[in-house]
Amino acid sequence: MTKKERQQKLLQIIADNPFVTDRELTRQLKVSIQTIRLDRMELGIPELRERMKQMAEHSYDQVRSLPADEVVGDIVDLQLDKSGISIFEIREEHVFSRNGIARGHYVFAQANSLAVAVINDEIALTASADIRFIRMVRLGEKCISKAYVRSLAGRRGKAEVDVFTYVGEEMVFQGHFVVYRSASEEYSEGGSRSADRH
Repeated sequence: MTKKERQQKLLQIIADNPFVTDRELTRQLKVSIQTIRLDRMELGIPELRERMKQMAEHSYDQVRSLPADEVVGDIVDLQLDKSGISIFEIREEHVFSRNGIARGHYVFAQANSLAVAVINDEIALTASADIRFIRMVRLGEKCISKAYVRSLAGRRGKAEVDVFTYVGEEMVFQGHFVVYRSASEEYSEGGSRSADRH
């Protein structure tokens, strides 16, 4: 492919996934990392860290359902009752020491907290989750979770949220969450009576 075609493809890949690394771009475009860096410079596209910083500085909706510091991962995009994106880097404290594989509850916690954070309500609690771990995640990998609100059943109902977590282009986790919306006597911070039975 010509340089112009390659740069157009590069622009498209980054538009589709702003969190793509230079290394992943070299694999997809089958060129050296130096070529990718030169193309990015020519096109005025900052490196991944700078792109993430720019996204985080945008004025996205604020999380209402839980304190922002209780969300596992950094929320970089949030449209309440619609969608959200968070990034979570797997560090030493998140992995099994003997093999460097992430403990599953951290991967789940990122997805679960994003599913709750995307709900536009003072109180939102997970009622149930149907989850699937697709592949293990390792030390140093960045998990990008994307949440999509599929249905909102009224003010005092439940919302359905799908969450997909990726490392690069590869899906590593998927979950379908049913989230209670709003406070009522039936459920409080401890969850619902029916949820407690499961």
